[in-house]
Amino acid sequence: MSARFVTGRDAQTDEGGSERPSSSRSSWNTIKPSPKRGRPYSTSLTLGFAMTAIMTALVLVVVLAMVWEGQFMAYTRQNMQSIADSTAASISEAYQRTGELDETAAAAAEGASSLSSDIVVQVVDADGNVLYDDTWARSTTLSPDAAEGAKPVPATVPTAQEALVTSQILDGNGSVIGEVRLWAFGSEALLTKSDASFRSNSYGAIATAAAIAALLACVIGYFVSRGMAQPIQRITSTAKQIRNGDLTARTGVTGADEIGQLGETFDDMATTIERDIKLEHRLTGDVAHELRTPLMAMQATVEAMQDGVLPADDEHLEVVASEVRRLSRLIDAMLKLSRLENGTTEVKVEKTDMVYLVRSLVSAQHQLFHERGLHLRFVDETAHGELYADVDPDLIREAIVNLMSNAMRYTNADGWVKVSLRQDRSDVLVSVQDTGIGIAKEDIPQTFSRFWRSDVSRERVSGGLGVGLAITKEIVDKHNGTILVESELGKGTTFTLRIPQRRERKEKDR
Repeated sequence: MSARFVTGRDAQTDEGGSERPSSSRSSWNTIKPSPKRGRPYSTSLTLGFAMTAIMTALVLVVVLAMVWEGQFMAYTRQNMQSIADSTAASISEAYQRTGELDETAAAAAEGASSLSSDIVVQVVDADGNVLYDDTWARSTTLSPDAAEGAKPVPATVPTAQEALVTSQILDGNGSVIGEVRLWAFGSEALLTKSDASFRSNSYGAIATAAAIAALLACVIGYFVSRGMAQPIQRITSTAKQIRNGDLTARTGVTGADEIGQLGETFDDMATTIERDIKLEHRLTGDVAHELRTPLMAMQATVEAMQDGVLPADDEHLEVVASEVRRLSRLIDAMLKLSRLENGTTEVKVEKTDMVYLVRSLVSAQHQLFHERGLHLRFVDETAHGELYADVDPDLIREAIVNLMSNAMRYTNADGWVKVSLRQDRSDVLVSVQDTGIGIAKEDIPQTFSRFWRSDVSRERVSGGLGVGLAITKEIVDKHNGTILVESELGKGTTFTLRIPQRRERKEKDR
């Protein structure tokens, strides 16, 4: 039985369409049982090769029957006609020498009779009297009412036009004095035994070639399908291992063809799944840690005040309030990230002067950076001091503030943070560069994961909520842009937002 997911109203109707009693029961099997065994791929491909060879042979036979057969019959008729014409010409010459068309002149037809025992040659005069019939030499049977000394009974002339060829015997003036008739003995298609044997042998050779071709196709198909099926079987086996929990399983299938690309793509997908699951596990721990820290602080402070260890004054109540605000900020950030990911946050695009937007942000944040002992400056690299783009100014402002806050948080005192703006073709580039602690090379791909912070940043008391960069990435994605991260440990990090100036899609973002 295959795995099923049964729940809700759809689960109350069976395959026959009848209603089943309503129930709140549902089931879900996490691992699908082994699928039904069908015809192996190699067998199907082998049969496909064999059927292709057989169909090719059948097409050849049909073509031969329609084209070659007609050509062959025309060829045999032409040969018969040539013999008849040659015989008529010989009799005409004999007639011109003797002046009479009699048995002696008709005897010139014996040369045609000697060509093949399957050919019947008959000579008649202008009145239809049979002067020569080569069947007389094969049989002495007379007609029952024939007189003594009469000629044997001539052979019966075929009535079908396609079974007979004729040629007129002419005198010196071109007048018809007789006729030569030729047909194949015992055949209605002017085919001698040798011609019929040749035709049957030809079809037999075609049938033999078709059988050999089908056999070779099966052999070739077997080895080809086996070579194609092996990597597919490896991919299937690896998929089963991953389904059963072995996330380290890989196919190892490579190559430039489609199957090789499928194997490489599958392995990349498996690597991504393994990484995402590890990140999910890490995310669970990070969320628990982020929520537990303020909750434990509040719990300890409240219990101490309840036990009389600490007075319930404004100072200790402020500790509780600050942790509540921290939880509130964390929850607000998570809700904002969730809305961006789910597409419930409306992107209000308008034509915005990016130079003014970024410069005003830097001016508003300057005092805060100064209080932290940091140097903040804005660099306008545009040509005219103006650079317009179709963006949601509030979301873009939030994305840049997140990058600036991240730079401020992980930059030592007396360090520099530079915010620059420039244009690259039809894109707007906003860069936030700092001289902070930097990010390790192996950690850069995880920079935009929610709650992720490198081990170095975790040691800092100034660590943030861990979702700011994830929110920034979602905002940039909503604007069809990209983010570039360049960093070196101990020297600093540069985040660069690349946002298209023109927004082609007018529909609501996903």
